[in-house]
Amino acid sequence: MSTSLSTSGPASGQPPIADAGPLALCAREPRVPAERLVAEMVPPPRFDSVRFDTYNPDPAQPSQAEAVTVLSGFAAGLGGAHASGSGKRRWFQKKATAQAAGPCGVYLDGGYGVGKTHLLASLWHATPAEPALKAFGTFVELTNLVGALGFQQTVQTLGGHRLLCIDEFELDDPGDTVLVSSLLSRLVEQGVALAATSNTLPGKLGEGRFAAADFLREIQGLSAHFRPLRIDGQDYRHRGLPEAPAPFSDEQVTKAAYATPGASLDDFPGLLDHLAKVHPSRYGALTDGIAAVCLTGVVPVPDQSTALRLVVLADRLYDREVPVLASGMPFDRLFSEEMLAGGYRKKYFRAISRLTALARDAKPLVSQ
Repeated sequence: MSTSLSTSGPASGQPPIADAGPLALCAREPRVPAERLVAEMVPPPRFDSVRFDTYNPDPAQPSQAEAVTVLSGFAAGLGGAHASGSGKRRWFQKKATAQAAGPCGVYLDGGYGVGKTHLLASLWHATPAEPALKAFGTFVELTNLVGALGFQQTVQTLGGHRLLCIDEFELDDPGDTVLVSSLLSRLVEQGVALAATSNTLPGKLGEGRFAAADFLREIQGLSAHFRPLRIDGQDYRHRGLPEAPAPFSDEQVTKAAYATPGASLDDFPGLLDHLAKVHPSRYGALTDGIAAVCLTGVVPVPDQSTALRLVVLADRLYDREVPVLASGMPFDRLFSEEMLAGGYRKKYFRAISRLTALARDAKPLVSQ
């Protein structure tokens, strides 16, 4: 599935030090057709080869091993005929009365870096159904799909699936609450099994971000679709690893960008401005073909809207295993104390964790 990219301007204000300069994210304006959004609803490259047996539970956290057991059984229970067709078979293999009243999905709740996405992707891979009958995407990608296809077409497209996996399930506004509640209810009626990950229990979605009490009915409706499965533990990306590398100089970052085939080079404030002009559904396409992202002049993000866009970009870069080399402020100082104490704090901590991991990956790009 092709994506058109229009470009304009040089990679950055830095003087060229080689005949072929690096790419620039700021020069890209991707146009993503709706059919690509559907085709890409599969585990991202970072999680393409993960399986339950490649997940390493922390012996000090029994909930991690329990999650593998529960999810393996959940996947096995999806091997029957689609619930809307003949040979109807439910997911938890319980009595019919319990099936009708109980949840039709699992909800992985835990802190960032405990392997929830690994487990969710493993569930997708383990489910005995053709890839075309399974969908995997982030919450943002799901709402973007509705925006691209329309509500009814999305229901029709996903309604024949055996499984819908939703990563990073978060409700940022009342409109999303009502939209997703309605969508999942329709999909459940058509026999689609659900699985989701989040840093927030389903009954607490939306807290600290909008007047959740005003939408309690919708939130409770969402919660009723899922069986919560708590996963405790420390962020595996930092477990036993050294601290994140300190930022490099502008000169080092620029030199590495020119020396690395397929690297991009952008001024960080300029990139933040550019993200405001590109819909978040296109951030994945924005990074198509990029081998490494090089950023000069990293500074704290100025406001919450900008911060949330950066979170989405960080997720797409992490999914695609794109290393990030930067100068300026370290990534753990991207977000203000007020932001880190607010309703979106878990998103910001996830972004810091993922960007830190990508910064470690980028360290070899700088010649010693």
